[in-house]
Parts: sequence; structure tokens; C-alpha cells
Amino acid sequence: MSTYSNIYKMQILSMIFAAVALISTFHGVRGLDNGLALTPPMGWLAWARYRCIIDCEKYPDECISEKLFMRAADLLVSEGYADLGYEYVIVDDCWLATNRSADGMLEADKKRFPSGIKALSNYIHSKGLKFGLYQDLGSKTCAGFPGVLGNEAKDAKRFAEWKVDYVKLDGCFSDVRDMDKGYVEFGKHLNNTGRPMVYSCSWPAYQEFKGMRIDYASIAEHCNLWRNYGDIDDSWSSVMDIADYFATKQEFWAQYAGPGHWNDPDTLLIGNFGLSFDQSKSQMAIWAVLAAPLLMSTKLSAVRPEFKEILQNKEIIKISQDTIGVQGTRIFRDEDIDIWSRPVRPVYSGFCSCAVAFVSRRADGAPHAYKITVEHLGLLNPNGYTIKNLYGGKYANNINNQYVLLKSVVRVRVNPSGVVFLRFDVNKSKEGNVTALNHAVEFT
Repeated sequence: MSTYSNIYKMQILSMIFAAVALISTFHGVRGLDNGLALTPPMGWLAWARYRCIIDCEKYPDECISEKLFMRAADLLVSEGYADLGYEYVIVDDCWLATNRSADGMLEADKKRFPSGIKALSNYIHSKGLKFGLYQDLGSKTCAGFPGVLGNEAKDAKRFAEWKVDYVKLDGCFSDVRDMDKGYVEFGKHLNNTGRPMVYSCSWPAYQEFKGMRIDYASIAEHCNLWRNYGDIDDSWSSVMDIADYFATKQEFWAQYAGPGHWNDPDTLLIGNFGLSFDQSKSQMAIWAVLAAPLLMSTKLSAVRPEFKEILQNKEIIKISQDTIGVQGTRIFRDEDIDIWSRPVRPVYSGFCSCAVAFVSRRADGAPHAYKITVEHLGLLNPNGYTIKNLYGGKYANNINNQYVLLKSVVRVRVNPSGVVFLRFDVNKSKEGNVTALNHAVEFT
């Protein structure tokens, strides 16, 4: 047996053992003990697409205003995203007035949010969706608006009064050495309001860049999700930079992900300017394997049908939302193909099913053929697996329900910067002709 095969087996077996353990302890949610985010949150967030555009006269359809978020809520429902689980509409930076009110309360910019935050929250709730709001642990937000520092209890109570469902707390203009205490305390203030609010922290991202030793056990105990790395940019290089960084940290980071507490590589860029069709498929696949939040940041009214099909791929969303809650990892790199793998349900006799993404890093301008045996993927169920192509719609050759055993060869043909994303469902017993099962199956 080759060395890399043994490495595969060790990695996958460790994930399987973690998965089985999580099944038996599923209700032991650590993230704030608030019972929220039992699967990675899904929704829409403004920042990556709209940044801090506040000139509503010059950019009336893109400025950070109540109209932008009301339109997003409308489109999540009318375009079918809400039915698939995209439930949060999250306001990011630049919603605030320049200063607090005379009595020290947070308030929205009156020109861009004339109805107020409570009215916006009510509107989003009227659509059957949930409302998210941004703030910052420091004295100012990253864009220079008032932060929560010195007003933590008051601001948490304000969020509850506004019926906020999701709080994103950034870390600009704060001391990274105080974050271990500050993020924990603000989470307690949120809990003390009595209103359930998903708590998204930027805590480790800031400490990571300072080279600090990060207390991930505390982060997983006090936050529902957390940003580990810098902001994503609308480019393939940024997506892969984040994926590579996650891969270098995966042996440490993955152990802290699970129901109620998730690593967050940042938003989905699909449908914007920077990613091709194939690159968009790759980001969706990698994010699903990473058990990452699926938070779109795009102009929903302008998403072309082929990109919408990626975002609304039910089979991939099912992988993302798998209730075992194990974060997948990059298990092998070969011929400029990255292989990502995540154990998922169903589980039988200690063997998990698995989602496997073959992501091309090649720049030679042509699809690349790659082959590997089932056992070299670390899939060890003696009764074999049934394979499904998760991008098996009209944009790919699709040969589903193929039965394979451990010696079977899986052949994939991956487009440059593209992906072939397969689901291996564990079989309870051997099916079909065993000789045929050991022949190759091919997916593109």
C-alpha cells in the first residue's frame, strides 16, 4: 500500500470517528448554548458586493440603504432562495449615523434609513426571513462609524429591541489582546437580552495576523461562527488563497467546527464580476466541504441563470447543511488537482458517506483527466458506495447511481479552475455484478 493511501485512510478515519462521535452528542451544542446555527447559516450579506457605498444620489441602486435590504429580502423570496434555506438578510458596515444620539444610543443614518432599523427588521420578518446587523468591538467600525466599546450592554439591548436575529461583530479599532475578554463579554450581553441571536465573531482573524496563540476552544464556546482570515475579494486568486490557508490550518481548525459553531471563510461571490462559471462551481463545492456558512454577496436581480443554478443546487446545499457537522479537509494534491473530502450522512456500521471535490489548479487551458481508486480516497466500506455527480445537470455529463467497490477506479475530467463534485453514499450490502463494480466509472 502506498504512503499517500495510508495518509488518506488516517485522515478519513479520523473524520469518520469525529462524525460518529458527533452523532451521539449532537444535542451538546457549545456555541453560546443558544441552540442556533446547528447547521452553517445561509443568507445574503451586503459587504463583498456593495462595500460602503453611501452616495444614494449617484448610486441609487447600490448604496447602503433600507431600500437595498428590502429588495434583497424580496428577491430571496421571489427567486426561490428562501425556500432552499437562504434565510438571513445581513446589513454590514456603513448603516450607522456618524454619531450616537444625544442619549448615547445607536441609530441609523436618517437619510438612507428613514424608516429606522426596527421598521427594516419588521419588513424582513414579514417576508419570513431573519435580520442580521453589523457592529464592531472597538471604538469605531472599520468604516469609521460608532462602535460598541463602552456601550456593550446598551447596544446588545438595542439589538434585541430591534428584533435582530444575527449579529456580526467586527474587530477594527480594538486591541487584539483584549479580544479574548471583549468578545466573550459581548456575547454574554447578547444572551442576557433573552433574544436568540446568532453571534458571528471576527475575533481570530485579527489575532491570526498578529501571530498570536488563539484560544479556539473559547471561541467555539462563545461564538456561533467566526472569521479566521481576511476579507474575500471578488477574484479566483482570493478564493484559492483562502482555501489554501484553510488547508494549512485544517488539522487544528476543523476540530472546533460543528453544530452551533463554525469556521467562516467569508461570503460566496457567485454571480458577481470576478469568478467564471467553472470557478463559481469550485467555490460552492469547497465551501460546502468546509461546512462554511453560505452567505451570498451579490446583486440578486442580476444573477444569470447558470450562476443561480449553482447557488440553488439542492444536492450541494444538502452537503453544506449535513447534520453530522464535520468540517471537511483537503486530503491530497496531485497533478495540480486538489482533492477535498467531507464525511456526511448516511452512516452505516461506522462508515460515513462522503462528498469529494476534485478542484483543478491547472492553467494549461484544457480539461485534465485524473483517476484514483475508491480506497485511495480513503473510502473503506467493504460493501462499496453509490456515486452521484452533484453538478450533474445540463452543464455536465452525468452518470449517477454507479456502484463501486474499494478497487474501482473513479475517473474525472476537470476543467481549468473547475471542479468535479461527487457524493459517495455508503452501501449496506454489495449490489450488482462484483466484477463490473471494479471497472472504472467516469465523470466530468
